[in-house]
Amino acid sequence: MQRRVCTLALPALLAAWTLPAAAADEPPKTNEQVIVPDVDRRDVRVPKIPSNDFEAGAFVGTYNTQNFGSSLVEGVRLGYHVTEDVFVEGTYGQTKVSDSNYRLILPGGLFPNPRERLRYYDLSAGYNLFPGEIFLGRRWAKVSAIYLIGGVGSTQFLQQRHQTLDFGFGMRVFPRDWAAFQLDVRDHLFSLDLLGQRQSTQNVELTGGVTFFF
Repeated sequence: MQRRVCTLALPALLAAWTLPAAAADEPPKTNEQVIVPDVDRRDVRVPKIPSNDFEAGAFVGTYNTQNFGSSLVEGVRLGYHVTEDVFVEGTYGQTKVSDSNYRLILPGGLFPNPRERLRYYDLSAGYNLFPGEIFLGRRWAKVSAIYLIGGVGSTQFLQQRHQTLDFGFGMRVFPRDWAAFQLDVRDHLFSLDLLGQRQSTQNVELTGGVTFFF
């Protein structure tokens, strides 16, 4: 009986003696990544509109008066940025409208004078729809913003005042934190009665200008 027990215990003792040696020969396991991507990380700076709240500027362009053609327009604007995306703006502009085409067929034309001054005042609200950057070549990137704008105002023409709605879009590019080049397209809607019937007119304006922030 004792001889049988010794015979069974001998293999167990050999297995227990060889296991630590085998474990010592195994290479240690690590959590290192097998494939290391060779990618250079770069810091991304999110472009922001300058934080100056007030803006003042001037513009010049063309004003297309419905039924009377296009003419040079000039004006000024003053705005306040409520948040980084929302702003309000007051605008004054003026142009001279000609009825020269009608004077070819109507004696005396439609206006008291061949050229009559048109003035308008608008109070509008805008929203920066796509703030970002515009790239000038390979090395220069400037902060920019594309925005929607709309509001109400008054148009003075031929000694009458006409309630006006305006809406459109524009783009600003900031060469400096305190200055921007601005391009605007706006439609001024008001009713006019010169041809014997009152009608709603659409008067599209395209302007470019410079704005200063403070």
